[in-house]
Amino acid sequence: MTISNRLKMFVSQPIRIVMGLLAGLAMLASFGGQTVQASSGVQVSVFATGLNNPRGMRFGPDGSLYVAEGGTGGTNSTVGQCAQVPAPIGPDTGGKTARISKINAWGVRSTVVDHLPSTYINPNTGPDTMGVAGVAFLGGQLYAVLAGGGCSHGNPDVPNGVIRVTSKGQWRMIANLSAFYQAHPVAQPNAGDFEPDGTPFSMIAVHDSLYIVEANHGEIDRISPNGKIHQVIDLSASQGHIVPTSVAYRDGYLYVSDLTTYPLPQGAAKIYKIGLNGELTTYATGLTNVISLAFGPDGKLYALESNVGVPFPTPGSGELVRIDAKGAQQVVLTGLYFPTAMTFGLDGRLYVTNWGYGYHDTAQGEILRLTFGK
Repeated sequence: MTISNRLKMFVSQPIRIVMGLLAGLAMLASFGGQTVQASSGVQVSVFATGLNNPRGMRFGPDGSLYVAEGGTGGTNSTVGQCAQVPAPIGPDTGGKTARISKINAWGVRSTVVDHLPSTYINPNTGPDTMGVAGVAFLGGQLYAVLAGGGCSHGNPDVPNGVIRVTSKGQWRMIANLSAFYQAHPVAQPNAGDFEPDGTPFSMIAVHDSLYIVEANHGEIDRISPNGKIHQVIDLSASQGHIVPTSVAYRDGYLYVSDLTTYPLPQGAAKIYKIGLNGELTTYATGLTNVISLAFGPDGKLYALESNVGVPFPTPGSGELVRIDAKGAQQVVLTGLYFPTAMTFGLDGRLYVTNWGYGYHDTAQGEILRLTFGK
C-alpha cells in the first residue's frame, strides 16, 4: 500500500491515544492540546503553524525554510476518463490547492507558488490529500516533486513530475513522472492498491541530480536538471511491496526507509543502504513505520517513525529515533501527531512536521523545532 492509502484507511476509525510514555524521557511540552515528550537536553518549540498537510521541506540559500504542502484536494472526478486508483481506496478527486510555502527565521509563512495539483482520497476510507511531496535545491534553484497530479488523481492537465520554480513564483515541468512510471512498470506492483500516476513521496539533491523515492510502485529514480529520468533501483524486484518513503545521503550512499504494509507490524521497518549504482544492503532494522530520514550534525542518522505501538494511525504515536554507526537506537522524542518529514538547519536544530496528514480543508499542520543541548 502507499503511505497515504494505508493512513487514510484508518484515520477515520475510532482512535486511541497512547498513554504509556517511554522511561528516561525528561521534558514535556504541550502544543494544541497534545503532549510531546523529549529526551533530556532536548528543547521543543513550535516554529510555524497554518500549513495544509505539510510534507517534505528544505532550507534554501536565503536561510528560509521551504515547505511542500499536500493541500486540501478538490472535487474534480475523472472516473470514466482514465484508469483509477482501485476501490475502496479510490477513486480520488482533484483540485489545485497544493502549494509551496516559505517560512522565515521568525516562523512567518509566505506563499512561493500555489494552485498546484492536489488530490483528495476517497473519504469512505479516511481523509487524506497528496499534493507537493518534496522540495530541494540544485545550484540555488528550487525544485519540487508533485504527487497530486495526473488523471487518476483528478488532475488530468498536470501530471506527477518535477517542476522548477523561479524566484517570482512561476514554474515549469521538467520531468513527467506519470509518463515514466507508466512506461517503465516495476517488477512487483500491488494490483489491489495501485496508483497509475505513482506516489512520489520524498526528494533530495545529491551532487548535480535529484533523487526521488516513489512509495506505491517501490522505486528510486534520478532526475537530471534537464529532466532526464533514470531508475536507480526497483526495490519491488527484491523486496516486494515494502512502501519506501524517505531518502538521505551520506558518503556516496543513499539511505532509504520503508513504511511496511498493513497491519503496521511493530519493529518490521528497515533502512536500506543503496549505492548510486543500485547496490542494496540493509543498514538498520527493528524500526516501525519510518516516514522520514535525516543525518544530523553529529553524524548520526535520525529516523521519524509513525504509529509506534498501535495497529493503525493514531494521534500521539509518532516518535523520533537516533541511530549511531553501530546501529544502536535511542528515542529522542515521542507523542508526535502524524509527522511526515524533517530536516536539519544550518543552526544545528531539527525541524519536524506535525499534524502532517489526515486533515481536509484545514490549516492544521505545524513545524516543531528541536534544539539539542551540548
